[in-house]
Amino acid sequence: MKLMFATLLAAASLQAQGPARTFTGVVTDTMCGADHSHMGVSPAAKCVRECVKGGGGKWKYALLVEGKKMYVLSDQQSPEKFAARKVSVTGVLYEKTGILKVEKMAAAR
Repeated sequence: MKLMFATLLAAASLQAQGPARTFTGVVTDTMCGADHSHMGVSPAAKCVRECVKGGGGKWKYALLVEGKKMYVLSDQQSPEKFAARKVSVTGVLYEKTGILKVEKMAAAR
């Protein structure tokens, strides 16, 4: 009975986040954010990939929106090919955790 209640509660909290939206921004990593210059690794795409791979799970791929808001991407494999590039991500934003649950990701025009 407790498991069923917990499952229902979890499902309700997922639905409470609202419908999927589209966010446009640049794929970055949670260590560098908007500024990769302090790492001394260029180009920026290489820095993003190296930070995520070398962070031992500590740093994640993220979407930097409007140069200031950063959301951790739930999908940590697809962003690698978009490192430091502008993308459109369709998904659900969990504002309390700052996680963007990725449904679709594509290069932005």
